[in-house]
Amino acid sequence: MISFGIDELIHQNPMWKTKRIGLVTNDAATTNTGILSRTALLQAGFNIACLFSPEHGITATAPDGEAQQNSIDPITGLPVVSLYGPRCMPTAQDLENIDIVLFDIPDIGARFYTYLWTLTYVLEACALNNKALIILDRPNPVSGNFDAAEGPFLEESSSSFIGRWNIPIKHSSTLGELALYFNSTKNIGANLIVVPVKNWDRESFVTNWGVDFVPTSPAIQNPNSMLLYPGLCLLEATNVSEGRGSQYSFETAAAPWMQTNEIVNFINQSFGDEIKASAITFTPTSGKYAHTICKGIHFEVIDPTYCKPLFFGLLLVYMIRTKHPEKFLWAPYKTAVNPSGENHLDKLLGMHHAEQLFTLPLPQFVATCTKITHTPNWQEQMSPYLLY
Repeated sequence: MISFGIDELIHQNPMWKTKRIGLVTNDAATTNTGILSRTALLQAGFNIACLFSPEHGITATAPDGEAQQNSIDPITGLPVVSLYGPRCMPTAQDLENIDIVLFDIPDIGARFYTYLWTLTYVLEACALNNKALIILDRPNPVSGNFDAAEGPFLEESSSSFIGRWNIPIKHSSTLGELALYFNSTKNIGANLIVVPVKNWDRESFVTNWGVDFVPTSPAIQNPNSMLLYPGLCLLEATNVSEGRGSQYSFETAAAPWMQTNEIVNFINQSFGDEIKASAITFTPTSGKYAHTICKGIHFEVIDPTYCKPLFFGLLLVYMIRTKHPEKFLWAPYKTAVNPSGENHLDKLLGMHHAEQLFTLPLPQFVATCTKITHTPNWQEQMSPYLLY
């Protein structure tokens, strides 16, 4: 069985566990036997003084993009400082009565999943306030195989809370490895320690770990949604539903006006060894088209090793836009960190004027997508910081 950083830390039983500890975590962070990390640490005698929570709050169930306020954790009774609301970085006051900051939150391997960027703000805050940061590492659930990494790389002039710094969208790294990379390449200089995972093979997926799956946020309900997320998240910037408010979140593309048969057939003919497509009908309870019957396409990843979700997502959006020129629209996506919701596609892809990409003739579009999703030298850049 895989052993997470949290499992390794408890086994190590360090002398510093009686120091005042601030823990950045949520309900998605558990031991390999399913015990909440914060509960397991307290039971093991770690002196947790306060908690910090990312997007979706301490429960990991708050709606996407919704600001969270400071609160009291109902499980431990500890104060919770929200890092997704009025501010994203812990303040000096937040850290003044803390000796060590622990970070334990699962990631899903995509640049625009915000837990990574919460980590970078915590990293900077620890450097500014001379606090040690210890990351309890976790495997990348969609594998650490760099052959499966996908761009585009981020143009930092398009930086946002869904992509601060220049890495590919599907990065094939752990959060611990990325923290080491940023701490060095961004000259942050934090006192950083990573507690590594044991028994993880970089080629493996979350389904191979031998532990129960824990949803990382409301819309990531199963491993299939994790695998498809890097591509289907592009639908957030359109008037096509990505399935939020249903059992199909990040497993579908849907709208009341969708004509599905031709697209389903094309996908099964073109991607059939990797992704299976099927027509569905459902009524979302929230999100786009709430309480409206939607016609959609459900996607199932058949072979995750060779699946390229970014390339697939780009082509899918292109096909839907081409098939429905009078219905398809680019749309804002409002969140606490982007209140206007404008330029969401630019922020997702990390490139200016991203909508223009979809006006290219199909052969030129495919050639351009092939080029921008390629990640030359990424593994070489990460090599000094890889732990596995």
